[in-house]
Amino acid sequence: MKIQANRSTLILIDLQSRLMPSIYESDKVAQQCIKISKIAQLLQVPILGTEQSPQSIGHNLKEIAAFCDKTVTKEHFDACQDGLIDALCKNREHLILGGCETHVCVMQTALELLRQNFKVSILVDAVGSRRVLDRDIALHRLGSAGVHLITTEMLAFEWLESAKNGVFKEVLEVIKS
Repeated sequence: MKIQANRSTLILIDLQSRLMPSIYESDKVAQQCIKISKIAQLLQVPILGTEQSPQSIGHNLKEIAAFCDKTVTKEHFDACQDGLIDALCKNREHLILGGCETHVCVMQTALELLRQNFKVSILVDAVGSRRVLDRDIALHRLGSAGVHLITTEMLAFEWLESAKNGVFKEVLEVIKS
């Protein structure tokens, strides 16, 4: 099953100002989320954000918030419990997740979306946890559960479908940056 841009929504989970400094390789995680957000915008893929208890751990990084069409504020680790499902665009069954923490909010949200019959993919180079082991075990569990594990570049070319796509050169510049 190929992931089509016109059937996708990008969901950026909890890339918050007070959480990110404790995330392993947080700069790389944030940069990959920004990269895929730029590509999503070029291909007109909707982008949703989530924020876990923003009164405690702050809002999403400014660079991330700027891309989000809507941000769901949540208290549950599974964003579906606090309105994510209602915020999704209809007829877009491919849900692509990036963000933090892989083993908590990303995993719980992905498992619930999968349970609700969405096609769920995790950007393995755009998710993070405080500890590498937690991230790695969560990715293993998600893959075993039927979530697709993909990379940012893999998704970009899948969304493009062809070098004849009208935004191919712009997307290629983002990929190379």
